[in-house]
Parts: sequence; structure tokens; C-alpha cells
Amino acid sequence: MLTASKVHPKEMREKIRTGEWQGPTAGCSDGYVQANLVVLPRVLAYDFLLFCQRNPKPCPLLEVTDPGDPEPRRAAPGADLRADLPRYRVYREGALEQEVTDLLQVWREDLVAFLLGCSFTFDVALQRAGVPVRHLDEGKNVSMYITNRSCRPAGAFSGPLVVSMRPIPGPLVARSVEVTACFPLAHGAPIHVGEPEALGITDLGRPHFGDAVSIRSGEIPVFWACGVTPQAVAMHAKPEFMITHAPGHMFLTDLRDDELSHSFM
Repeated sequence: MLTASKVHPKEMREKIRTGEWQGPTAGCSDGYVQANLVVLPRVLAYDFLLFCQRNPKPCPLLEVTDPGDPEPRRAAPGADLRADLPRYRVYREGALEQEVTDLLQVWREDLVAFLLGCSFTFDVALQRAGVPVRHLDEGKNVSMYITNRSCRPAGAFSGPLVVSMRPIPGPLVARSVEVTACFPLAHGAPIHVGEPEALGITDLGRPHFGDAVSIRSGEIPVFWACGVTPQAVAMHAKPEFMITHAPGHMFLTDLRDDELSHSFM
């Protein structure tokens, strides 16, 4: 059986490209950076670049490709963003048109790809610091919720903030903040602790994206800004064409996680 946590990202991308791995990438390739994907026509690329600059917590920018070029030359030389993620979502006018396993049939020469940091990058660091990561322990996708907080608009793009949630034992909440603050390009420290109602979340058992996880006695829900935010923005702002990763199905880069962090030990 494939032990995905120990597999190098290049090998994982090959397994994804051939269809051997089609599930979420949480827990894959320990020690390497995972990334969210947003792909847009060139005419919308500047607006989205500005949106990322104005909303660095949910959209920490790692790389932007040249129009028509599917290779992320800094994050993973030789990779192909059209085929190296397990699942993609295609939006037209804000509506989810299809979910596909590659982009070969929809790719265009005017498309610009954005790679955004992902909180899966710091999950292993949390575990090493003694903080449990429930979605990994339960073999699930992380829980994600659309909030009542608005992102700062930029050009064609506006919409609500999405957060991921991890239940943390009360005495370890401060440790989880300390650890994740060291990864500003993977969403950094939490944006909210406890009281999900303050974010407009009425039922933690019904996430908008991903899977529900168990929350045990003495645990507090802790919320991080999430790279699925652009998908909520797509549904709100309705750009004419936009491609993203399917929630939890990330791009595995060749960057080491310590390249995105400063030591917390």
C-alpha cells in the first residue's frame, strides 16, 4: 500500500497524473509545501493578483505562471499544472460547470495560473509539536466553512472569506498559534479561536467543503484562513471563466516547508 506521507512530491505527481492517486492530498509528502491553484484568463490576472495582495491571509502568493504556460518553474520545475492535481473545478459565470481529473481539454493559451500557500503545509509541523491534527488522524479532508467576513475587493473579485477548522485541546491552542505563525505563506496564525457563530458558522458538523471531523471534550475549534476562498469568490463575483483545485486536492510542490517558515523550536 502506498504510504503517501513518505513519497517525494515528484513521484506523487506522477501517481496523480496516471490516476493512481485521486484523493485529497492531506498527509502527502511530509515536509513539502502544498499549494492551492487558481487559473484565470489573462484579462483577469491583474485583478486577481491585486486581490491576493489585498488578502494575503487566504491568498498567500507562491508563484504566477506566464500566459499559456502550465509549468510552475520555481515551485516544481517540469511539473504540469494541467494534470498534476488529483481533481480540478471549472467555473463559468460563477457556476461550477464540471469537476475533472485533468485540464487538457479546457486549457487555453491565455490562461495564467496562480499557486497559493496551503495550510496542509503546516499540519506536520503541528503534529511534531504535539498538537493533534484531527483530519489526518481520521483519514479525512479538512473541514472548511464560508464565513460572514468579506475579503477586500479588487477589480472583478470580491466575496466571503473561507476558513479551515482544526479542533485543538484547550492547553495546546497557544502552541498551535505559535507553530502556524511561522508559516505566513501557508496562511500563518489562526484568524479566530472558538465561537464559530462569530464567523457566521452555525453547525460545525456541516462544513461547506471537505469533511466533518470529531470534536472531543475540552477541544476548541480553531480557524485558519483558507485557500478555498477564491472558489467562494468565484461563486460571488462570477468571473466568466475560472479553474481551481477541488477542495483538499492540492498541488504538491518541490519546495521544502522550512523554505516557508522560520523556526519555532
